[in-house]
Formats: sequence, structure tokens, C-alpha cells
Amino acid sequence: MGLRGPGARPKAKAAEARAKRPRWQAKGLTRSERVIRFVESLKVTSGALAGRRFTLRPWQREIIKAWYATKANRRIVRTGLLSVARKNGKTGLCAALALCHLLGPEQERRGQIVVGATDRDQSGLIFDEVVAFIEDNPDFSARVNVKRHEKVIEDLESGSKFRALSSDAKKAHGLSPSVVILDELAQWGIGAGRALYDALTTAQGARKDPLVLIIGTQSADDHALMSQLVDYSKAVRAGSIPDPTFSGFVFEVPADADVFDEANWILANPALDDFRDLQDMRTLAERAQRMPTLEASFRNLFCNQRVDAEERWLPAPEWDGCREDFDIDALAGPCFGGLDLGSVRDLTAFALFWPGSGALAVWTWCPADALRAREDTDRVPYTVWAKQGHIEPTPGKATDKRRVALRLAELCARFQPEAIAFDQWGMTELERVLSEEGITLPPLKSFGQGFKSMSPATKAFEERVLNRRLQHSGNPVLTWAISNVAIERDAAGNMKLSKERSRERIDPAVAAVMAVGLATQEPKAEPFEVPQLLVISA
Repeated sequence: MGLRGPGARPKAKAAEARAKRPRWQAKGLTRSERVIRFVESLKVTSGALAGRRFTLRPWQREIIKAWYATKANRRIVRTGLLSVARKNGKTGLCAALALCHLLGPEQERRGQIVVGATDRDQSGLIFDEVVAFIEDNPDFSARVNVKRHEKVIEDLESGSKFRALSSDAKKAHGLSPSVVILDELAQWGIGAGRALYDALTTAQGARKDPLVLIIGTQSADDHALMSQLVDYSKAVRAGSIPDPTFSGFVFEVPADADVFDEANWILANPALDDFRDLQDMRTLAERAQRMPTLEASFRNLFCNQRVDAEERWLPAPEWDGCREDFDIDALAGPCFGGLDLGSVRDLTAFALFWPGSGALAVWTWCPADALRAREDTDRVPYTVWAKQGHIEPTPGKATDKRRVALRLAELCARFQPEAIAFDQWGMTELERVLSEEGITLPPLKSFGQGFKSMSPATKAFEERVLNRRLQHSGNPVLTWAISNVAIERDAAGNMKLSKERSRERIDPAVAAVMAVGLATQEPKAEPFEVPQLLVISA
């Protein structure tokens, strides 16, 4: 495996590698029975069941029997849909079926099996699982060429190819796929995602038995493509729409059912207390009962409900429970900074976080000329906050980066942060000002605003609030920003603060999350404990 170039050949002929005819080639089997036997000839490659035979459960067998039923030696179903909660074996089942079409009983001469997803990482999940199945089987390894960088697997006997595509629809044009697997379609959205969907599902006209498999949890939007397909699936199953070519299975907790009643979880999690861990569900449910944003994602991802997960992030009781009036000058131990410059007319915020005590402090700047106008648009008392010292106005209609730079120098000289995480937006101008003023700040570390950097930081911040391991002084600007935050999640469950979806300004919250995230990256920071936090009496 791992061969390269147009003249590549397997290390050994597959005929020599095979010791005996596999069970799925036995005579007298139906088409679906062959598929089932092929899947069950594989071994689980990861998780608690790794190394064991892939044993299909009754609900999985029902799906395969429906999708591979035949009439006059032709497969009846052209589109199969499976919507089920996360961690119920979707990836493993899809990978096994993809391999079945590449090397198993569903193989056809020069077939094309294509997996489509929103991004390269997501499309790679099924690819990696298919490769793992192949590497575990000498017969398969002897006949394929795996091109990992291109995410392509070629069967050198039949000429069939398996390829994983991300949201670039251009790469899908020119293909003639025999099987298309659309992974987590609910996350595809419009634009590039819809273009890829259209490109893949309209390219199968030259195939005798084309098949489209749609996999994923439900979308929050009734008008989303996944929602339309789920509704169509339900109508077909109910008999209101006659369409034998469409077969859908939707596992969900009904909207009017109690999602915190364990008896209902099995409706969306057919593998519950089997290879879907029951205790993990209990832990997720317990957390979801305490935090609205977790409840929304719990309903959507783990109960497979059509719920908008765009709820506000931290509930007021949880945030207020972390309030502590502390003397900032009495704090000891290392601290870490977070800087969100925003746009010229937006809020600029700087946060410092002391991981030993959990203390968090935030400073905010905005243009002085915009204070009154902001009160009308944002409906909060900017002028009052400025008089109280919670906002520092800078002269003019745009935030004065020079004033910000001088104040940063003063704060850093006072508190000596180990490093400062920053969002790249607007940083070029600030760096120029720092250079002109001869200001040297602690190490500045670029902090991406995508899921890779922000998800660990957001989760660390949330965990500290939930477990009362963060302390804030009740700064009204920060509290307001926290209340505005909407969370964006991807198909893998990563999360980040979303300025686009949040209803008002969240810059102080972003700075605070980056400061906590940076502290979390430093192993020496977490064990430190302040002996006693000095509290200012009322």
C-alpha cells in the first residue's frame, strides 16, 4: 500500500493473497445479505471494541436491508438517509459501506466512490476509517494504492477509486460517481456547500445503480437542505409521498418529549448502552441542565432534535456566581493577557487572567465622539460606564491606537504578564505605534479566531465559570459582553464565540477568553495557587 505513479502495482497479486473464498461470496445470498456479510467480515479499528469483528446491530441490519433491496436484479433505493445522534457509529458504518463498493460485493468496474464534507478534516474522517479497514486486511492491502495526501484510494484490479472531497465543488465536476456519501450535510450551509451537493448528486447519470447516502444529525433550520430531506424521508415512510427510491431512517427524541428523561435517549441513540456510552450521556445531560448553550447543543447533537443551538452562552446565575470583589494589586503569580482590537469604531478590549487564583480583569476603550450614539444603538449606558472608569474613551470618532498603546504599556509594567494573545485584526497599526513610541510589550502571541485556537480556549473559560474557578469583579461592560455571546459549533463539536451571530458587542468577552486560553497553554501556570485573595470590604 502507499504506491505512487501511473505504473504502480500491488506488492502481491490479490489471488495469491487470498487463502479462501470469503463468506460474502457464498452462493444463494441476496444482495443485502452479501453486504451484511462483507461488513461483518471487517474488524473494528478504534474505540472500546477495537480488534473485534464488526457486528451489525438489528437496527443497522434493517438499514442495510432497506438500502440494498432489489427488484429485477436492480437496487431499488437511489437515495438513503440516516439521521442519528452523534457517537452512534455513523462514520464506521459509512466507511464499511464505502469499502463494500470499492472492494466488496457492490464493486463495479471503474467505479467512483466519493465522500463529500464541508472541510478537508471532516471529509478525511471516513477516508481514514476506510484506510484503517484496508490496513487490517492483507487481501485488501495487496490490491490497492493509497494516496493519503490526495485522499484517494485506487483498486488496481477493477480500476475503481475512492476519494474524499471538501467543499470545493470545482473538483466534483467531471466525476461520474457510482456512490456518493454526504457526511454531516446539516453543516454544509448554502453557497459552497450547496454547490458541492448539486455537483455530486447530478453527476451519476451514466451509472447503472447510482446511490447517494446522506448522513448526519439534524439541522437547526427548517429551510436547510438537510431539514428538507429529513421531512421528505418522514413523508415517504408515512406513505404520504410514494417514492420507493428514497429510504430514510431518522432517530430523534420528539420535540415534545423530555430530553432529560433517560428513557427517551434511546430514540435518538439506538446504540445507547452498547457502543454508545450511557454514562457519557448522563454527564452531558447534567451539564446541559445547568447551561442553556449546552442544552441547545445537547438537544441537537445528542437528541437529534431540530433545535437552534444559537442560544446565549453563559446564563446570568452562573456568571454572577463567579463575582468576587478582589484587590487587583494584591494578586500574585503569573498572569496572561488577551487583546481584541476590534475595528476602528468598535470596542477595543484588553484582559488579564491569573490562573492561580482565577482572577480576571478587563479594560475597554472606544471613541469618545461615539459614546452618545452608541447608547442609542446598543441601548446600554456608555457614558455612565465611562464616568465609572469601566470604559476609557479616546478622542475622536475612531479608537486612538496611540492611547491604547500607552495604556497597554502602563498596565504591562504594572502587572508583568507572561505573554499576550492577540487577534491579528488591526494589529499592524498597533505594532507601528508601539515601534514609534519605543514601547516593548511582553511576548505577543497571535491567537487565531477559528475553531482550532478558540475552541479549547472557550471550553476552558466555560469550565472555569461552571466550576467557580474564575473570579471577576462585576465589571458591567464585561458582564454585558458575556450576555451577548452566541456560540458557533462545527460538526465535530468544537465551539467558538461568534461575532457575526452575537446580538451586540462581545469584544471584552473575546479578550477574556483569549487570556484564559493562553494561560491554559502554559503548563506552569495552572498548578500555582494564591494563598489568599484579598477582598475589599463594601
